[in-house]
Amino acid sequence: MPISFGTKLADSFAKYGQLCVGIDPHSALLNQWGLEDDVNGLEKFANAVLDSAVSRVGIIKPQVSFFERHGSKGFVVLERLAARAAETDLLVIMDAKRGDIGTTMDAYFDAWLGKNAPFICDALTVSPYLGFGSLKDTLSGSAERGKGVFVLAATSNPEGASVQRATIGGTTLAKSIWESLAEINAVTASGNARFGSFGAVLGATLNLQSFGLGQVMAGQPNAATPILAPGFGAQGAELSASKQLFGEAASQVIHSVSRSVLQAGESGLAKAIDSAKAELAIGLG
Repeated sequence: MPISFGTKLADSFAKYGQLCVGIDPHSALLNQWGLEDDVNGLEKFANAVLDSAVSRVGIIKPQVSFFERHGSKGFVVLERLAARAAETDLLVIMDAKRGDIGTTMDAYFDAWLGKNAPFICDALTVSPYLGFGSLKDTLSGSAERGKGVFVLAATSNPEGASVQRATIGGTTLAKSIWESLAEINAVTASGNARFGSFGAVLGATLNLQSFGLGQVMAGQPNAATPILAPGFGAQGAELSASKQLFGEAASQVIHSVSRSVLQAGESGLAKAIDSAKAELAIGLG
């Protein structure tokens, strides 16, 4: 069996800390960097972010949509970026939010997590809103491949709350997803691994209690479940407030930043990443 994603994540945390740099080539950011909003600008931007992330953080998170908007040539850039990242010790979480049923979801698995996947990555974000059971084969296939999956549970967009706070049998949908991940990680976490390979996406700007997720802050019942937390920086959550936001679960959190460091430009990016790491150290201290 390959090394599990959970094991690789724990090793990355130990070596580089818990900061993740998003690669989000917004057209506005390309222009701010003095780059054209085209495939050439896209590739220069993505490679510059990758180069600045190497040896500073252990995790990057390309937002697939910003590559997809450039069509097939944009996907070529993403393939090349993924291949370059695979030659480093960075973990790559592809933020694609894929979710479907049956053979369609199997095809998404093949594209992102399969043996011959053109987009090489360590983990993928997925949507459970066609039913958590629709992810069964993706989760089992990922475990066999040593890959990770991050399931949308409580997202920071306002539109998500009406669905994620909806209750079934007195339990919010967000809590149901969290507890389903707890059960799976309890079974599949290898040996004394600190983390399982299947995580939850929880927005850093949220009041978790209002989503029925107050238990997260107590680190229960699944301290082995990684948390991918977007929303730090430009969206308003402060890295220095990590423990206030996530309580006992702060040690499980991948703190994702993008615009707040990317807007520093190519020449200032490395310094911005270092500053974010310093702020996070305060938040976890």
